[in-house]
Amino acid sequence: MMIALFTDFGADDIYVGQMKAALLSHAGRDVHLVDALHNVPDYDARAAAHLLAALHGAYPDGTVFLAVVDPGVGSAREPVAVMTQGDGKTQWLVGPDNGLLSVIAARTSRASGTAQVRTFRITWRPAALSASFHGRDLFAPVAAWLASGEAPADKLEETGALQVQLDAGDLAEIIYVDHYGNALTGMRAAAVADDARLRVAQTEVTRARVFSDVPEGQAFWYVNSIGLVEIAVNRGSAAAQLGLRPGHVVEVLA
Repeated sequence: MMIALFTDFGADDIYVGQMKAALLSHAGRDVHLVDALHNVPDYDARAAAHLLAALHGAYPDGTVFLAVVDPGVGSAREPVAVMTQGDGKTQWLVGPDNGLLSVIAARTSRASGTAQVRTFRITWRPAALSASFHGRDLFAPVAAWLASGEAPADKLEETGALQVQLDAGDLAEIIYVDHYGNALTGMRAAAVADDARLRVAQTEVTRARVFSDVPEGQAFWYVNSIGLVEIAVNRGSAAAQLGLRPGHVVEVLA
């Protein structure tokens, strides 16, 4: 089975390694760890929720997502696990109930056919629980047990729904900027016409199929590999050239 890690911890600090050590100490030998992303915009559960919703479809049946964007760690927010079933896949998501898991849950619930969602509050607490690092001490062991095929009744209590539910519609904002300077939006490309013009940070861009279809240095939007609208510059940085950052609003023009 696979555990996919999705955090705002950054890849260069001490936190990801500690979480992986906790996962491996609780998981079976057949569990594989994958770094989905560790540079999610800091503290931004809303942007992260839309990014996670776009990413999760590329992962196989049985994947457990350990998702930690948790500025409220140590507060009254609940730790949760969500099971989704749809498109022939069953997946688990483990993390804080702060909206981070709600976009996937809502979109799965609205899907046709046999899609379903079950939500659980994590009632288990380890003997030693850091007030500020639930990713290592609480979420990682639960994710490891689930990936090993366990859903222990004495550690999870099923609830009706998540307490914090974000709008699951498309988010017309920049939600992530990669190291090339490409700016991912929270807009699913299937809902945007090919001939649409987009305006962001006082700049208008039109669609291109791929980078090489426009001159070097030209900005454009395209459908990226996870189905989102992305703003880019051929052989350049859209973030630097257009001044883009997470939170910038994207307007669709007629």
